[in-house]
Amino acid sequence: MLPYIIGGVIGILIGAVIGCMIGWNRRKSTAEREIGSAEDEATRIVNEAYKSAESKKREALVEAKEEILKAKNEHDKEVKERRADLQRQEHRLQQKEENLDRKTENIERKEEQLSQKITHLEQTQKQADQYKNQQLEELERISGFTAEEAKNYLLNQLEAAVTHESAMKIKEIEARYKDEAETKAREIISLAIQRCAADHVAEATVSVVPLPNDEMKGRIIGREGRNIRTLETLTGVDLIIDDTPEAITVSCFDPVRREIARLALEKLILDGRIHPARIEEMVEKAKREVDATIKAEGERAIFETNVHGLHPELVKLLGRMRYRTSYGQNVLNHSIEVSHVAGLLAAEIGANVTEAKRAGLLHDLGKSIDHEVEGSHVAIGVELAKKYRESEGVVHAIHAHHNDVEPQTIVACLVQAADAISAARPGARRENLENYIKRLEMLEEITSSFDGVEKSFAIQAGREVRIMVKPEVVSEDQMILLARDIAKKIEDELEYPGQIKVNLLRETRAIEYAK
Repeated sequence: MLPYIIGGVIGILIGAVIGCMIGWNRRKSTAEREIGSAEDEATRIVNEAYKSAESKKREALVEAKEEILKAKNEHDKEVKERRADLQRQEHRLQQKEENLDRKTENIERKEEQLSQKITHLEQTQKQADQYKNQQLEELERISGFTAEEAKNYLLNQLEAAVTHESAMKIKEIEARYKDEAETKAREIISLAIQRCAADHVAEATVSVVPLPNDEMKGRIIGREGRNIRTLETLTGVDLIIDDTPEAITVSCFDPVRREIARLALEKLILDGRIHPARIEEMVEKAKREVDATIKAEGERAIFETNVHGLHPELVKLLGRMRYRTSYGQNVLNHSIEVSHVAGLLAAEIGANVTEAKRAGLLHDLGKSIDHEVEGSHVAIGVELAKKYRESEGVVHAIHAHHNDVEPQTIVACLVQAADAISAARPGARRENLENYIKRLEMLEEITSSFDGVEKSFAIQAGREVRIMVKPEVVSEDQMILLARDIAKKIEDELEYPGQIKVNLLRETRAIEYAK
């Protein structure tokens, strides 16, 4: 049985092998036929590609020949144009060379002529010098003066004549312009002052608080002085309790502190309960009232002057000037008046009224804190104005109102004038006797320092200085120039309100005795 099975399997395998060989032969023949057809197709495509390439090659050659021919024609045309242009330029250059040759010939001829003229002039100059020397010798012989002596004599005569003429001309011009300027200035200032009337009350650095009775003084002092020490410590003032009946004096250079102490003291007297805790409470209440008053006064100032758009801090600083004085004049009222006067002056001459009023109101801004900050009130005011973004014109007017810098704008000059008008108004400021006498002495000392001055007298409260000159030293013509020099030196070295009249007197006396 097993042999039959093995034989069957072998037969199957042999049949499968034979079938595979037959299928493989069929596929081989089919593949060979497909390969043959593909080779034919490839041969056909290659031949067609050769033909197409040959055709495109011929077309490219034709196009290249056409491009070469076209480029050659363009090149020939450009060469012809350049050749023609070069010929034109060559022709122009040739003409220029001919012109230059002609000009060179002309210049050479002119140089030759000039050299001849120079030679002739040199000879003429030598002859003129000889004639001049002969004439000078003849003049010296006739006049009896040498050339140097004659020159000095003529210069002296000319100097005397020029001094006289210049003095008379200066006098004439000054008189004419002074009359015109004074008339116009008086008209403008009078109009401005008529439209701005302000009261002035001199203020001091002390405040007097009335008491209901003298027994209140002891209560204010307190046991072992504790009440008065507390009040002085909290407010920073000095309380002066003397023999003045029913009154206490509050002294302090800081006007805000003095006002706080005065209000607190009045409240304590009215309340009647005086002890350290109550004093502290009343001082705080007085501070709040003063702060409110400062703000209200600043707002009043900007309302009265119609100056708007100020920084809130500037309004407070303006309000602080309500408690600041200068030579007894209230600084806030002075600033308001300067603002009005500057605005009116600006309106009269057609300047910027708004800027003039703003600069006039802020010109003394530095005085609000000048006892707290180092520096002059002008420098402090400039820094504050810059800090709170005021315009350059306003800052410059503040800087120039005391001539710390030279005024460069009309507004700065107007603020200067308005400040002087407000300060010099009768009764506006108080000047102590010592400063007044010192100013008069300085005025006489300055005028006496000039050569030719014999005596000088300050009169009319320093508004005029009368000067006696030596007639043998100072001539009438020199008096005008001397008066100008003295006035200039007074302006440079002395500070004074208003103006000072310089009055020179020259007297010639002839004395003889009959025997």
